[in-house]
Amino acid sequence: MSKKIGFVGLGTMGFPMAVNLKKAGFEVIGYDAFKGVYEKAKAAGITMVETLKEVAEQADEAMISMVRDYAQNVDIIFGENGLLSAQPKNKTIIVMSTLDPETMNKLGKKVEDESNLKLISAAVSGGASGAQAGTLSIMTAGSQTIVKSFQPYFDAMGSNIFYYGAEPGNSQVAKLVNNMILGINMNALAEGLKLGKHYNLPQEEILNLLKVSTGDSWVVRNWKDVSEWTADTALAVLLKDLKAAYIQGLNHNVSLPFNALSATQLFNSMGKEKPEA
Repeated sequence: MSKKIGFVGLGTMGFPMAVNLKKAGFEVIGYDAFKGVYEKAKAAGITMVETLKEVAEQADEAMISMVRDYAQNVDIIFGENGLLSAQPKNKTIIVMSTLDPETMNKLGKKVEDESNLKLISAAVSGGASGAQAGTLSIMTAGSQTIVKSFQPYFDAMGSNIFYYGAEPGNSQVAKLVNNMILGINMNALAEGLKLGKHYNLPQEEILNLLKVSTGDSWVVRNWKDVSEWTADTALAVLLKDLKAAYIQGLNHNVSLPFNALSATQLFNSMGKEKPEA
C-alpha cells in the first residue's frame, strides 16, 4: 500500500509538486484555503480534504507545507483548526516555504517545544517550470536521519537534493545564497547587453557568444524567460530574497556589496516592468 503524505498549499509551485508525488506512487492528502483548486487537484488524483485536521490524521509520517510565509505556517500548524488539532504524534512537518533563516529556526523550535511533531526545512529552487518537470533543486536541513528517510519524497519532486545540517534555517541560507547570485548575474548580463546595444551589436549573437564562453550562466541560457519577469511575479520574489540576504549580512557583519547594489538595480528595473538590456 502506498504511503500517504499530506500537502498544504496547492498554488503555482505546490500543485505540480503534489502532482509529481502522486505520479511517483504516493497518495497525496491535499488541502488549500482556495477551494477553486480542488476540482483540478481531484482530477489529478490528489485526495482533497476540507480540514487541516484531516491532513494530519490521514498522513502516515509527513505533512508538507508550501504556504507563503511564517504567519501562514503558524496558522496552519497552531491555528484553532490547524494540523495540531488532530493531536498527531511521531510525524514530521516538511516546510518547503521560503522564510529567512532565523524565522525558520524559530518555527522549528516552536513546533518541537509545543507539539509531538518534528520539523525539517526543504527550500526549493527551479520555479514553476522546475516544479512541473520534477527537476527542482531541494535544499534540506534538520535531522539528518529524518531527511534521509524522506529521500523518496524529495526524489519525486526534484532532481538535485542537498543537505545543509541540523538547523532548519540552514536550508534557507542556501536558498538566499543561490538567489543572491542569481540577482547579481541578472544585473551583470543586463549591463553587458546595454553596452553591446550602444554599439548596435545584435543581442542574440552576444547571448550566443556568452553561452559558449566564460560569461556563461543560467541567466544567459534563460535570458528569454528572465527578461519577461515582471514586478508582480518573479522579480518581487527575487527582490525579497536579495533584501533578506542583505539583512542577514548586516546581522552577522558579513559584507555583501554586490548584493546591495543588485537589489538597488533590480528595484529600479521593476518600475520598467522587466529588466532592460
